Amino acid sequence: MYGAFGYLHALALRLREERGQGTVEYVALILLVALVMAGAIAAMHGFKTDQGRSLGDSILAKIRAAVDKVQF
Repeated sequence: MYGAFGYLHALALRLREERGQGTVEYVALILLVALVMAGAIAAMHGFKTDQGRSLGDSILAKIRAAVDKVQF
């Protein structure tokens, strides 16, 4: 009985390891930056002036160019 509890305790400790936690945090950070960029682009497209619209289009073009360079 004590052996089984010891095994369960060791298993529980292994499940609490923080391996991969940095990856999760980086993904969350990237998603946050993407959300801020999407908000900025949406705000720029909302302006009635050509300057705001051209800035939003420029940002979208740069993002599309960067995504096109990614190879899988």
